[in-house]
Amino acid sequence: MIYKLRSVLISQRWGKWLKPLLIPIVLLAMWQAWAPIEGSASGIAPTPSGVVRGFWELTVSGELPSSLFESLTRIGSGFCIAFTIGVSMAICVWYVRLAEYLIDPLIETFRPIAPIAWIPLAILWFGTGTWAAIFIVSYAVFFPVFVNTLAGLQSLDKRLLDAARTLGATKYMMIRDVVLPGALPAIVLGGRLGMGAGWAAIIAAEMTVGSKSGGGASGGIGQMMFIFLSYSLELRYIIVGMITVGCVAYMIDSVFRMVQRRISPWIQTS
Repeated sequence: MIYKLRSVLISQRWGKWLKPLLIPIVLLAMWQAWAPIEGSASGIAPTPSGVVRGFWELTVSGELPSSLFESLTRIGSGFCIAFTIGVSMAICVWYVRLAEYLIDPLIETFRPIAPIAWIPLAILWFGTGTWAAIFIVSYAVFFPVFVNTLAGLQSLDKRLLDAARTLGATKYMMIRDVVLPGALPAIVLGGRLGMGAGWAAIIAAEMTVGSKSGGGASGGIGQMMFIFLSYSLELRYIIVGMITVGCVAYMIDSVFRMVQRRISPWIQTS
């Protein structure tokens, strides 16, 4: 009986890990079978095994780790800047009625503009380097953070605010002990969506403004992909960059989802 129960638990555990991998494995098998046929006609279609070799070559040479580190640095810097400004501005708009009338039209005017549309201005303002890429990332991250934070603040139970005022809470105490904890699930969701938007923006930004510095520093994943496309047409290296970005972004998103489950277990995250 115990042996059967253990077997069931082991099979359930393996099933939990294998089910998400089923579709990727099937797609990889189809890709491996299809690529040689297409490659014979075009000569440029990489196989999964070729992509794995490309991953190993870029890792051993140090090109992939240095490019990934540069992109992560820009993503982290841009995210922190945008997250701080977005949350602070949302609190200001929610708390001060005049700020809502002044800021909301600007937000809704600039929000539909794609981050890549700012690349020419970013080059003029910051040059073709790290700060231009950070600006593009910050712009992409800001709006999801601001909109979700403001929505969370506007959905707060007013009875909690009234109770805090009745108990003599100061404005600072209300923001620290009532407002921010109540809006925290929405703030984390905004950060999660903003991080996804930031990754989409950083690749486009680095292809244009992520140039290598005079000291030989890497221009990031986007610049690496652009160089291989422009000068060598090594599609396997480009696919390595794409897969690397996807995997790293997925791991970061998993951290956000874990935080969401911790602070709001009643919300089902997907």
